[in-house]
Amino acid sequence: MRLLLRISGACVLWALAVPAFAHDYLDGVVERARKEFNVPGIAVVVVKDGKVVAEKGYGVRRLGAPAPVTPHTLFGIASNTKVFTSAALAMLVEEGKLDWNDRVVDRLPGFQMSDAYVTREMRIRDLLCHRSGLPLGGGDLMFWPGTDFTADQMNYRLRFVPLETSFRSAYAYDNILYNIAGALIKQVSGQSWADFIKARFFGPLNMRDSKTSIRDIDDSTDAVAPHTMVEGKLQPVAHSPLDNNAPAGAIVSSVDDMSRWVIALLNKGDLGNGKRLFSETQARTLWTPLTILPVPDSPVETAESQAHFADYAMGEVLRDYRGHLLVFHTGGLQGMVSIVAMLPELHVGVVVLTNQGSGGAFQSIAYTVLDHYLEAPPKDWVTAIDTVDKRRTVEAEKTVAAAASKRDASSKPSLPLDSFAGRYRDPWYGDVLVEKRGDGLSIRFTHSPALTGRLEHWQQDTFVARWTDRSLLADAYITFSLNPDGSIDSAKMKAVSPLTDFSFDFQHLALKPVAKDAPPY
Repeated sequence: MRLLLRISGACVLWALAVPAFAHDYLDGVVERARKEFNVPGIAVVVVKDGKVVAEKGYGVRRLGAPAPVTPHTLFGIASNTKVFTSAALAMLVEEGKLDWNDRVVDRLPGFQMSDAYVTREMRIRDLLCHRSGLPLGGGDLMFWPGTDFTADQMNYRLRFVPLETSFRSAYAYDNILYNIAGALIKQVSGQSWADFIKARFFGPLNMRDSKTSIRDIDDSTDAVAPHTMVEGKLQPVAHSPLDNNAPAGAIVSSVDDMSRWVIALLNKGDLGNGKRLFSETQARTLWTPLTILPVPDSPVETAESQAHFADYAMGEVLRDYRGHLLVFHTGGLQGMVSIVAMLPELHVGVVVLTNQGSGGAFQSIAYTVLDHYLEAPPKDWVTAIDTVDKRRTVEAEKTVAAAASKRDASSKPSLPLDSFAGRYRDPWYGDVLVEKRGDGLSIRFTHSPALTGRLEHWQQDTFVARWTDRSLLADAYITFSLNPDGSIDSAKMKAVSPLTDFSFDFQHLALKPVAKDAPPY
């Protein structure tokens, strides 16, 4: 690919003093990653000592279209939004409008968890570090894939999401408590989360490309299309707005804008012009470990990435990497994934944004950049991570195949299909409809337009929900349990494949039949 030097325009952009590393090596790694992980478009920025040293777009915004990715091309940064939300609260703490140890319920009287003790003892910092007792992804189906719930409705229904562990005893990543954080920002500042982010971050940092909602882009915007595999073929898919849980993952940004954000983080909030986003004290607080994360053994192919410790702070993960502190977060939406990684001791940061759902590309690029500044021995991260990813895919396929091999295909449902049809209700999600369609059954999640499909009989009283939208990659078992009189007592669900995104938290639903003419919930 040609390298062009311009101040603006639809082209690649490099800083004036481009290190030989970028010219001679990084280009090749990114292009290999694009090919190996089947990613149409990638944008990368590297910052060092407060300056951008490399910034470039690779590939195309949409498969089959010529428009190139540039440093100003917009991608959804997903959960990399969380540190903005955490930093917003830090600003309010610094202004004396909040304290990190304030009880959430004292600030938001309507706040309620499913456990009275947790409701009473939840502090503001607890909202940001995944130790509430909620299960992994608990309640995510209220916003993922896109739903018709409002943020306020989700915050109310949080009280019905069951806890899995005791308060502050274990790490389990959640999204919905960041929505509570957003409500706090609004209550204390008088501004919506979106307006606060625009005024207090996008403005001072000159993040002119960035948006707080994917709905703010149109066909004329320099923005990518998300891509995912649909029955073995890579295809562009529609954006999934996260407006009802925006504080957890709605920001849309470019690597050009994100470079200024990362420099500000590395400079502990100092903007370098006599102004600050937040104090050094709050910067340290944001990076203070709060929740211990499990540290699994790395596969042999990626042994160099083995951590000795890992913690979650406020919107960031802290861990060691080759003897240095690594601060990072990843983000994932359907068809777009990203990473923001920093080595604070070396004042190095890297941002990788992609328009395909595989994390292998951003991982291999980020590790390559970090290794360069750590002067580590050369490592082919593309091949290593690709090998691990393919093995995980094979293992997942074996799991699905093993379940299929145990299936009693000759078995029949206990009841006529008509008897399974009806309205089923979960206390936090609401209604799921099972309907008789021709000679089979269909399923429809009433708040989630994408979760509509057919029920394929699996065995006994278990069916598989095959979603009409095959890009979801989230087919799920649904098993009906009967009462002694033969009527249906309840239904439980769980994903078919272990590779299903955890935000499809079907397993947390406790569906019970209600009257067909019951008011919708």
